[in-house]
Amino acid sequence: MLLRIFIEPQQGASYDDQLAVARKTEECGFDAFFRSDHFLAMMGGDGLPGPTDSWITLAGLARETSRIKLGTLVSSATFRNPGVLAISVAQVDQMSGGRVELGLGAGWYDAEHAAYGIDFPDTPGRFDRLTEQLELITGLWTTPAGEKYNFDGKHYQLTDSPALPKPQQDPHPPIIVGGAGKKRTPALAAQYAAEFNAGFKTAEDTKVLFDRVQEACRAIGRDPQTLALSTAHTVVVGKDDAQVKARAAAINRNPDDLRTTAIIGTPAEVVDRLGQYAEAGSDRQYVQILDLTDLDHLDLIASEVLPHVS
Repeated sequence: MLLRIFIEPQQGASYDDQLAVARKTEECGFDAFFRSDHFLAMMGGDGLPGPTDSWITLAGLARETSRIKLGTLVSSATFRNPGVLAISVAQVDQMSGGRVELGLGAGWYDAEHAAYGIDFPDTPGRFDRLTEQLELITGLWTTPAGEKYNFDGKHYQLTDSPALPKPQQDPHPPIIVGGAGKKRTPALAAQYAAEFNAGFKTAEDTKVLFDRVQEACRAIGRDPQTLALSTAHTVVVGKDDAQVKARAAAINRNPDDLRTTAIIGTPAEVVDRLGQYAEAGSDRQYVQILDLTDLDHLDLIASEVLPHVS
């Protein structure tokens, strides 16, 4: 199982805070650094110094790291024009030497849309936009150089686009689609994604979601083995119970509550929990770190957990 560090900078993190975590991620031997794509703090807190744009941040990190993969879990289809997003992601992919992955979803947090004047269609409308964006972005990236790309959708229209720039990765950066939707989400993952993510679920519920997306692959004639399966959870690891409690307190969480929704405990306990998700089919885990000042936390996970699961 690959371990990928995943942060929520909208809770309060500067670019320098994120850079420190990304550098530690690379130093410790983790596979990737991913960040959420949100503009408003959740779960309390003032969010100071304020939100940072995910793709501007990843562009900076692309030049200040050398090995780790970089991506979003996930960008919202409501936030950006898909043609502009295709340009941004392709450029960051070039800047990183081909290390970018694009997580793309329909969007869900209506409060941040209201806070920054972003349109928030109803659920079917958001999924309609996501569907068009997945086709449009991959179409731009895979159009041969020198040819034009046209798209005539309900929400987006492109006329004689030169479909530039091209990302470094061929045919394009991996796309990640996730969620618990019963029909449209697995169908979109089967058609467009390199990876399907089932976040913040029990191992049993995760297995249901994995089975559903693999059946969607078979329905269109895709080999399910070509779709990577991943999970994401808040992770709190301590060398002993006292350190576990201290780290939970640092993120204002009750350890007992975390045991039902997160992966928490000593290294041995965390390895065991990750094994349950591996048995459900996960081959990569997004390790959500909420206290970005505690870099020793990453050192502990790297030394006491990573060797037992990778």
